[in-house]
Amino acid sequence: MKASYASLHGKRVFVTGGGSGIGEAIVEAFVAQGAIVAFVDILEEASEALVVRLRETYAQADRRLRAPEFRHCDITDIPALQQTMAELATLLGDFDVIVNNAANDARHRIGEVTVDYWDERIAINQRPMFFTVQAALEGMRRRGGGSVINFSSMSFHAKNPNYPVYATTKASVIGLTRCLARDLGPFNIRVNTVTPGWVMTQRQVDLWLDEAGEAEIRRSQCLPGKLMPEHVAAMVLFLAADDSKMCTGQDFVVDAGWT
Repeated sequence: MKASYASLHGKRVFVTGGGSGIGEAIVEAFVAQGAIVAFVDILEEASEALVVRLRETYAQADRRLRAPEFRHCDITDIPALQQTMAELATLLGDFDVIVNNAANDARHRIGEVTVDYWDERIAINQRPMFFTVQAALEGMRRRGGGSVINFSSMSFHAKNPNYPVYATTKASVIGLTRCLARDLGPFNIRVNTVTPGWVMTQRQVDLWLDEAGEAEIRRSQCLPGKLMPEHVAAMVLFLAADDSKMCTGQDFVVDAGWT
C-alpha cells in the first residue's frame, strides 16, 4: 500500500525532466497525492502523452486531482527556464516544492572530452539546479517555506567508468545541497539530495541492461529485484511532505544497498 501524505494536497510542485523515466514517476506520484504539478522537458511528445494519461487516470476519476501542466523547455537556456518558471508560478501560484531531476548520463571517454563537451554537460546536469532554486526563492519565502530536492547519482560512489564529467556534476550536487540548506534554512526552506542507484527506466533497459548488467545487479545490490522509478519517487514524496520537516542538508540514497 502506497503512503498518503495529506500535506501534499494542493502543494505547488515544479519538476525538471518530468516527461519520462524517474521524472515521469515523480510527476505521477505528486498528481496522485493531489498536488498541483508543473514540469518541463525537451521530450515534447512523451510529455504531452503523460499529461493525457494522467488526466484520464486521475483527474477525470477524482475532481480533487488535476492533470499536470507541461511546458517544453531546454533547461540549458537559463533565461528561458526562469521565464517558464515565472509563467507557471503566475498560473498556479508560488512553488512549495522544486525537484531538480533532469540529467543526461551519456557515456564518454576521457580522451574524447573537449572543453565544449565539458561545458555542455555542466549546462545540463549541474547549472540548472542552482537557477531553479534562485527563481523559486522569493515565492517560497512568501509561502513561508518549501522543499528543494536535488538529484545526484550513485555513479561516483561506485566509481563507475566511462562518464567522468557526468560523475563530477553528480558529486557536486552534494555540495550544492549542503550549502543551500544552510543559506535557506532560516526561511524554513529544506534542501536535500536524492541519490538513486541503477534505476530501470526504459532508457536504461534499452541502452545498457544486458546479461552482464543483470549479473552486476545481483552481485552489487543487497536487496534482490530491480530498482524502479516508483521506488525513487516514494522518497521524493517523503522529502516534499511535512513528515520530513526537520530533514535538510542530507543525502538520501535509494540504491537497494549497492553503495
